[in-house]
Amino acid sequence: MALREYQNVKIEREGGITFVILNRPEKRNCMSPALNAEMAEILTELEGDDETEVLVLTGAGDAFSAGMDLREYFRALDNAPLGDRLRARWTTATWQYYKLRMFPKPTIAMVNGWCFGGAFTPLTSCDFAIAAEDAQFGLSEVNWGILPGGFVSRDVAAVMSYRDALFYIMTGRTFSGKQAAEMKLINYAVPRERLRDEVVALARELMTKNPTTLRACKQAFKVCREMDWEQAQDYLAAKLDQMRLQDPERGREEGMRQFLDEKSFRPGLGAYDRERARQR
Repeated sequence: MALREYQNVKIEREGGITFVILNRPEKRNCMSPALNAEMAEILTELEGDDETEVLVLTGAGDAFSAGMDLREYFRALDNAPLGDRLRARWTTATWQYYKLRMFPKPTIAMVNGWCFGGAFTPLTSCDFAIAAEDAQFGLSEVNWGILPGGFVSRDVAAVMSYRDALFYIMTGRTFSGKQAAEMKLINYAVPRERLRDEVVALARELMTKNPTTLRACKQAFKVCREMDWEQAQDYLAAKLDQMRLQDPERGREEGMRQFLDEKSFRPGLGAYDRERARQR
């Protein structure tokens, strides 16, 4: 699928991996209403894009994103008509939370530098996050006389410990990629020069898995977190049935055939052979 060129976002492809790059490096990729509108459109296009097996979200230059654009998103909208304010808020929530959180393919946040404030929502909405060790994180809203709004406070509460979250929300202090990994805000941190290679390696590993199963595992985990035990049991049973109906590779049957009949697949030592499954 050929995507149009965007003013605030850049798209790069690498063999099944689509890099979505926030592209306002002169502003440390802070998110304006125009950027948010483009991201909502891009994610809508990529949802059904056969060339995209894994999506990587990152930023141009030396920043992932410095958060929301204070001038364009806040000051310029303070006295704007209510409809304009609501439209800007909804577009932001649409891509950062609703579309990215449940994107039908695996997503990885590649945190190459600054990650502040509003950027915590797309960060936590991605399935995985890998950062440069020297990346800088911060919830600096308290210093601007505001609070971490949108979904940020809720996101931070979901992924960080009570003590860590309150400490950084109320002090506005920064912390490094190494510290972010220790607090489990991200999966892990690596030296900056290894960041892209690590992200690509993870993406390649994910691409060996059955895509229908990956999508179902992601949906099931994120939805079941908000359910009680009985609801989760019923939901997961229905999800398993749904997977068998929707999977063109027949991954359950093929995995069992390779494991039980051919003895060619050993769980824990890699995925079953998807190429052979597609040929059957």
